[in-house]
Amino acid sequence: MSLQSTIARILTPSLRERILQLLWPVWNTDHHRLRAPLRALLPVVLTFLLLAFLQTAIQARFAHPVRELLELTAIAGILTGAVILSARVIDRRPVSGFGLSSDREWWHSVAVGGLVATAINAGALVVCLATGWATFDGVLHGSGELPFVPAMVIVFVYIAFAATWEEFIIRGAMLTNLAEGAAGFVPRWIAIGLAVTISTLVFAFLHGAKVTHVSQYGYYLIAGLILSGVYVLTGELALSIGFHVFYNFTQSAIFGLGHSQQTPELLAVDIVGPSRWVGEEGLVFVGFAILGGLLLLAYIRWRDGPLELNDRITTYNTR
Repeated sequence: MSLQSTIARILTPSLRERILQLLWPVWNTDHHRLRAPLRALLPVVLTFLLLAFLQTAIQARFAHPVRELLELTAIAGILTGAVILSARVIDRRPVSGFGLSSDREWWHSVAVGGLVATAINAGALVVCLATGWATFDGVLHGSGELPFVPAMVIVFVYIAFAATWEEFIIRGAMLTNLAEGAAGFVPRWIAIGLAVTISTLVFAFLHGAKVTHVSQYGYYLIAGLILSGVYVLTGELALSIGFHVFYNFTQSAIFGLGHSQQTPELLAVDIVGPSRWVGEEGLVFVGFAILGGLLLLAYIRWRDGPLELNDRITTYNTR
């Protein structure tokens, strides 16, 4: 039974109207759901609160290696639950309404995004080695007490869950709801532009722990704009999820170019060049990230024709 029907049964018309007026800032009576700003922010806030609570509890009570397994399981459960809760309870629309699917074409797009991400990280590695800004240090390093292959699988699963959650929460839930909410007050393209801007700023802020200088935020702003651009042009998260997952995984675990992520490395390299160029937010990586974005746009243009904003971004559909 909906909130509105419950109120209708127990309250007089005048009192019911007064209560609905009070609820107007937070409750959309037409769609029977929370207002757009709350739908955009609640999934992020609730997820981080749950992650902080559970990780603190696990780290305080369990030791290696049980701690790592429980953390991975809890994180996977929380992130999966956040996606379902955000879609079905907070937003009252199917998960597919945010551009998540499981058909062959969707997985093909995930693979394309992954290939583009892997290619640009390989290019960054070649540039770093050619300029002497990185030196090759061997293969199969850093798996710790675990065998190398299981360690890589665990890292990939963790990165895949985290990156998919980021894409769903930041691009899917936040960007979509902000654009949908603003579309009733400003032209559609402005609404989407505002949503892209705000969600990109939030995306950069969430990576603030990796930033040592304010200029490094530029790297995350560019990454956010690329991933948001792909989403608003396709109305699906496949390309951005594939790109995000494999960008993070191949940069650190395959090509050994990551600094903030401590992972096993298929190819181990030492970064010895200037941080301005080859730090994790250095200009080499910024340049290749932009190249990756251009390649994704070229693929969308080849696959879908002229680049246009997708109608799904500002349309509420309960199916």
